[in-house]
Amino acid sequence: MRYLSTRGKARALGFEDALLAGLAEDGGLYLPESWPALGEVAQLASMPYHEVALRVVAPFIGAEIDAGVLARMVREAYAGFDHPDVAPLRPLGNGEYLLELFHGPTLSFKDYALQLVGRLFDHALARRGERVTVIGATSGDTGSAAIEALRDRPSVDVFILHPRGRVSEVQRRQMTTVAARNIHNIAVEGTFDDCQDLVKAMFADARFRAELRLSAVNSINWARVMAQAAFYVSAAARLGGRLAFAVPTGNFGNIFAGWVARRIGAPIEQLIIGSNRNDILTRFVETGVMQMHDVVPTLSPAMDIQVSSNFERLLFELWGRDAARVAAAMDQFRKSGEYAVDAKSLATMRALFDAAALDDEGTKRVIREVFEATGATIDPHTAVGIAAARARRRDKSIPMVCIATAHPAKFPEAVEEATGKRPALPPSLADIFDRPERLSVLPNDLAKVQGFIRERLAVRGAA
Repeated sequence: MRYLSTRGKARALGFEDALLAGLAEDGGLYLPESWPALGEVAQLASMPYHEVALRVVAPFIGAEIDAGVLARMVREAYAGFDHPDVAPLRPLGNGEYLLELFHGPTLSFKDYALQLVGRLFDHALARRGERVTVIGATSGDTGSAAIEALRDRPSVDVFILHPRGRVSEVQRRQMTTVAARNIHNIAVEGTFDDCQDLVKAMFADARFRAELRLSAVNSINWARVMAQAAFYVSAAARLGGRLAFAVPTGNFGNIFAGWVARRIGAPIEQLIIGSNRNDILTRFVETGVMQMHDVVPTLSPAMDIQVSSNFERLLFELWGRDAARVAAAMDQFRKSGEYAVDAKSLATMRALFDAAALDDEGTKRVIREVFEATGATIDPHTAVGIAAARARRRDKSIPMVCIATAHPAKFPEAVEEATGKRPALPPSLADIFDRPERLSVLPNDLAKVQGFIRERLAVRGAA
């Protein structure tokens, strides 16, 4: 399997090269040259999660990794999850289900990709005898999941940028209390979009990228999206027949994984985007114009985003893989904060996608309503997705699966305010508020962030 950049100027790569590169040299995102066919999804219904995941990811990896070795990595990736189904479905009534994606080590859906991606990195680097520097931006959950997946790995140094004061305390401490020598946390004075821009700028700096051998684990890395497609396929197999998904999203990576699952054969009829007040994606679905506004802090901070990087992948597909057209649109967006799509492309997107936005008061109301009606405790992001599902559901005869992206205990204040009950952290994190933190606060300044990373790597290399 070969991988192409959405902007068309970077050379095509094999899976391992695309994995380690993360972002293409021309600034684009990698997608497979062709789409494999999964076969009859219903036949996967009795398989354990790791076997479904293997069926999904193996065609995208091809012969680059021995089949037995890959099967072992996938099995080990999910062995430590705390539910026997790994990604269980919880009925809510009226044909609604929660797909609980918080049973991994950091209580977030990001674990479902990064526990595998960490092993893929280890395998590729050990085979090549190479070392990389992973740089990532997080709006809350990617950072802790990446750190957990890559901590103490001998061939990787990890630098995670998060927006200072714009993630929950639990999210921050999950990153900053990890004492591994290869882990470095940077709190940037700015927004998630600022962090993401810094990461992209470092990848665009050819000298810096080559000097540090940069790699990425954000959802700009294709392997993240590939692995996340597995939980859509797993849910489709267990429910049987047609179904719809509602996905709280800011960066468009998770819901694009749903698009991938549909593209390879999952019978997905509808994908619903749930936005908070940072509603750039909802506004796009309504108008066909992608227009950046200021980022507003909300109760669902992982979605406090105005640059949805993964949308570029869908745009590439909507425009018939016209890379030059995508590159021009991305250049326009970078310069003006806006671009538009034609009516035909918008209609094609609307045939599958719907969207709805929810403010903080609405978020708390949905948390309370779900708790009172079902006894289920949900986090603010999940509440946004459920609200979008109820506002935009097209066909009540097919199951509606709402993605539960994080454990409610990661956002205890919002959940307690809505329900009157404070969700408890699982035993593995019970002492997280007593652990010492390690982080560095830096301004939103590319040169200073690059200088900090160089200094840390020099100290580590001299140790």
